[in-house]
Amino acid sequence: MMDFGHFYQLIAKGPLAHWLETLPAQLAAWQREQLHGHFKNWDRSVEYLPALTPESLDLLHGVSADSSQLSDRQRDGIEKLLRNLMPWRKGPFSLYGVNIDTEWRSDWKWTRVLPHISPLAGRTILDVGCGSGYHLWRMIGAGASLAVGIDPMQLFLCQFEAVRKLLGNDQRAHLLPLGIEQLPELKAFDTVFSMGVLYHRRSPLDHLLQLKNQLVSGGELVLETLVIEGGERDVLVPGERYAQMRNVYFIPSTGALKGWLEKCGFEDVRIVDYSRTTTDEQRRTDWMVTGSLAEFLDPDDSSKTVEGYPAPLRAVLVARKP
Repeated sequence: MMDFGHFYQLIAKGPLAHWLETLPAQLAAWQREQLHGHFKNWDRSVEYLPALTPESLDLLHGVSADSSQLSDRQRDGIEKLLRNLMPWRKGPFSLYGVNIDTEWRSDWKWTRVLPHISPLAGRTILDVGCGSGYHLWRMIGAGASLAVGIDPMQLFLCQFEAVRKLLGNDQRAHLLPLGIEQLPELKAFDTVFSMGVLYHRRSPLDHLLQLKNQLVSGGELVLETLVIEGGERDVLVPGERYAQMRNVYFIPSTGALKGWLEKCGFEDVRIVDYSRTTTDEQRRTDWMVTGSLAEFLDPDDSSKTVEGYPAPLRAVLVARKP
């Protein structure tokens, strides 16, 4: 079972200390709940992984670790245990000769985002909906002092802990199995990321306000989400599915999204990137073998989803809390 004790100790003295008024009880309740049917197997795979200290570690240009001390048999054992944690969606990772080719080229997104945000050196960061935690490690590579991710999916927690174990048990990044709605108004993070989350929220303005409530005064929000082309009042409200995803509620134009952020009290709102998702960036791989973007687009017109909506277009906006 996952142990969050080190994280409690880490935040006990500092701006996140008041989180301890609610967090331990929440995570204790999570541990008592009926877990996913595969959780014990996932947790066991993490337990069986060796705790390694890499000879070479690179979190600046990717997430990679290696050591010349491992035998081929040990590397094969690591790969088998990591494959028990499939599907891997966010990455890629290169761990002791095991190259986890994830569904998403999350490194491409990071390359698009990083030039437009405040330097992360020395910052305390929150990543909402962080998945396997790939971007948490890239934040540490960019100099962040602490990167905290939240995501309620149990598989993602196990993937994160597996990677952490292979990176030398690095304690500068942590993943908690929570949703943003479970966080109090911490007002303690220098930067908050929300990437690929907003369109899954029934109330997007509430989500933006929840993000704002986690930031210090003057803190920066980095928001990446699906958008549509159109004017500042245009918003797509899909039917039952969008690109085969069930829980997609609102997809605004960039102008509408900028207006939402300003309505929630953010300042200096900037649209810094605007790009169409390609089947090179999101695709089926040996580590994620079910359907991906190619199967979600109209086979006769790749500018549309199979449901007839505009194909995925993503924007990155940066804003400041007053």
